[in-house]
Amino acid sequence: MMTDVAQRESLNNGGAVSASSGSPSPTERGPGGEAQSSAPKARLAILLSGRGSNMLALTREVREGVLQGLAEVAVVFSNIPEVAGLQAAAELGYPTASIDSRGRKRAEFDADVVAKLQEFRPDYIVLAGYMRILSPTFIRAFAGRIINIHPADTHQHQGLHAYDWAWENRLPETKITVHLVDEGLDTGPVLAQAPVDLRGADSLPEVERRGLAVEHRFYADTLARLLRKELKIEN
Repeated sequence: MMTDVAQRESLNNGGAVSASSGSPSPTERGPGGEAQSSAPKARLAILLSGRGSNMLALTREVREGVLQGLAEVAVVFSNIPEVAGLQAAAELGYPTASIDSRGRKRAEFDADVVAKLQEFRPDYIVLAGYMRILSPTFIRAFAGRIINIHPADTHQHQGLHAYDWAWENRLPETKITVHLVDEGLDTGPVLAQAPVDLRGADSLPEVERRGLAVEHRFYADTLARLLRKELKIEN
């Protein structure tokens, strides 16, 4: 079961997100008969640092799943130019960009990233395995519009190695959290959470496999609900 929590203001350039049980936006039919939302699509900048499994899951949902008609991929960005995820995005035909973070000071690097991303006019920054701690320079440029997925309950475990933490503590269940990013480490307002059943998991790879299976479904579902203004957001 997904868990939504209390409402917070100042999302998406100062606009509040309100709870709604209403239906999705009205749709029109495209040339091929496919359903298309009459509302403008949200432009997503997807940031990654590795193989891009969450990016691939998100882009699939943009093309043919829950995000179809709601969102489009403005750019896929990486701080490591040679990663497999960036190549995969390019092969799918998405705009890509990269700036090498190695040897760079965090604030200076983030200022360059902000300038590059702004060229693509994103509505939301979607972190999908982006292995950087964002500086205030970055967060303030896109305040209330940066979304992250964390493989634990952020009230219980912040930072790296969340699946290791679940495995080492032999948890019978962990949670996947989708949250807005603030200037703390995994402390931003929670958008939604989903459980991962770990009963019977006999290795760390099995814990990771079960968690990723939930991540790949849940991230897109939560983004879709956010764009349809169906979420209450934690204060």
